[in-house]
Amino acid sequence: MALELPPIKILIVDDDRAICEYMQTLLERDGFSVKAVSDPTFVEDEIRQGGYHLIILDLMMPKLDGIEVLRRIRKLDTDIAVVIFTGFPNLESAVASMKLDAVDYLKKPFNVDEFREVITRIMRKKGLARTPEEQLHRVIGDTVRGLRKDKDLTLKQMSRRTGLSVSLLSQIERAESSASISSLHKIALALESRMQDLFGEH
Repeated sequence: MALELPPIKILIVDDDRAICEYMQTLLERDGFSVKAVSDPTFVEDEIRQGGYHLIILDLMMPKLDGIEVLRRIRKLDTDIAVVIFTGFPNLESAVASMKLDAVDYLKKPFNVDEFREVITRIMRKKGLARTPEEQLHRVIGDTVRGLRKDKDLTLKQMSRRTGLSVSLLSQIERAESSASISSLHKIALALESRMQDLFGEH
């Protein structure tokens, strides 16, 4: 099934290039769009142009420590999720990072499964995690909209062809409502498509 979901963008900030590469590989394999920087002074520029959902930030770095970087991040973006990583955990830095709204504080070396759980939890909290059901609704909605536009049909015309209300069709396209099998059948007929094509399978 072709799940056309916008990639979740993650920025890794760690002066240890080996850790950057390892985490980048791990996260890209999980389907995230990842960029790693080893110089913390670049972070502000990245945030201004990057559209990141999550930043993974090392605490101990030359030039700027993680808390100072986090302070600068918060001046630019109060919503972006930040996870602090450190090989030297202590209460003072943990408290400082939580005051600046870090969503988690993890110790290096990290356990991969725990790390994945943290990312999943953050994504869910930020409304970015998608259950298989939500993904399916989104795929159906995007496919129906694409096929309708290919045929130059308005929602009103689709409503006339299917006998379904404009608001229901609109909700299906926006993945806000799950379509019944009979509704999908009517939509497929109206679009001169096979029902299975609506599930993004080509």
